[in-house]
Amino acid sequence: MKQIQADSAYDATDRDDFASMIEVERYARRSPDFDEIIARTDEHFWNPLDPDYIDYGQAFDMKNECVIPLDFVGELSSEVASKLQGREIEFANQSARFMLSQILHGEQGALSLSTSLCQILVDPGAVEYASNQVREEARHVTAFTEYMKARFDGLPYAVGPTLGQMMTEIYLAPEVYKKLVGMQMLVEGLAMGAFASLHVNAHDPLLRRTCQLVMTDEAFHHKFGKIWADKTISQLPENERNQVEDWAAQCFGNLLYNLAGANQKAQVYRQFDIDPEWAMSAMKEVFSDADRRDVMKRPTSIFRVLIKTLVKAGIITDRTRHVYAAWVDMKELEAEGDRMIGDDIAEEGIRDLRQINETKKKIVKKL
Repeated sequence: MKQIQADSAYDATDRDDFASMIEVERYARRSPDFDEIIARTDEHFWNPLDPDYIDYGQAFDMKNECVIPLDFVGELSSEVASKLQGREIEFANQSARFMLSQILHGEQGALSLSTSLCQILVDPGAVEYASNQVREEARHVTAFTEYMKARFDGLPYAVGPTLGQMMTEIYLAPEVYKKLVGMQMLVEGLAMGAFASLHVNAHDPLLRRTCQLVMTDEAFHHKFGKIWADKTISQLPENERNQVEDWAAQCFGNLLYNLAGANQKAQVYRQFDIDPEWAMSAMKEVFSDADRRDVMKRPTSIFRVLIKTLVKAGIITDRTRHVYAAWVDMKELEAEGDRMIGDDIAEEGIRDLRQINETKKKIVKKL
């Protein structure tokens, strides 16, 4: 199929067209666009199985403490709370388990998608970048798996219907723009907002550290999508540009109304003998569109971060501006600089990793 592209760095071939990957001339056609973020890979190396970076043996009283703030759990402000009979902390922690399970599934989705990009991107520089991302997403899967072991006996909840369907569509899509906008901007934008919020607000130091380390990688993944947008969006003919913009708006609406909806958490409700349909009705009574708008005013709101990602990528124009303006102050977002809410957290983490890695190198030299 004809790909939407405006720069040879994002040229792609069919997954099964291996012959194109071993053409002699291809090896010399390497774009320099990704050299900087490739060269910085070692700066943010970390090993989730090495306690020098993160110690998953840290204790936390799961029976008496919540890993996340109680106001992160909307059900506790609804009639659902009346059914818990003193199990509010347990419910809050199971809600956190559900949220972190979706993050774990999202990291696996990013891992699988990055692998698929290695199979279809033609430019050697783009492939090298994507292969680095594969490695980094793999350690995120390991990190959140270790967190599940440390706090929830190892088992995540199943992926929610909305996230599962969207990741499947992105992974199977033959269009490269859907993979890059869908994963590198939409899903990574959500992730950066979620990690920033958890790093600032989570009660569990282990969760805060996990999010910080993951963000040191995600900041670069985000940049890969931004490079694509800078090279591509403004160069597209109107019909192709509209196609990208409309698909992003459609995905945003689907995520906004469904990703954190009560209908996604049926498996949590059943653990507390709460009827999922009743719980969904109870939540609708207290969580309105006005409540969504209030939440989005927070700098770490996952959807605000997502919208800013699309704004700064030039994907939102007057055609779809109204879709997002119903929820956030678009003028305020457009006036902000390019820095994202998680950039400072990621940079602090990178400085820490440099020190750890430098110390490890000195130890190796002595040996």
